[in-house]
Amino acid sequence: MRFKFDKTKSRRLRATRGIGFEEVQELFYAPYYLDQLVGDPEQWVAIGWVHTRLYTVVFEERTDVVGDYYHLVTLWRSTTAEREKYEENQ
Repeated sequence: MRFKFDKTKSRRLRATRGIGFEEVQELFYAPYYLDQLVGDPEQWVAIGWVHTRLYTVVFEERTDVVGDYYHLVTLWRSTTAEREKYEENQ
């Protein structure tokens, strides 16, 4: 699985939220909740564990000359409602 993201945005997220896109990739290697957002471009929400905290990540599935990859758009610590969704679906 490949990931791409804006490195400047990742540094901003790390400064404000304590985690960047580099670390949150861990979420995709364990069970996680997945839901599709309505809109264009087509985006997905993944909720899962990174270390000892539950995070929510918005991403897009894209393709380049090498193949498919996940473009990470944003992330945050999961809300109570998101935590409940995750727990209901595990």
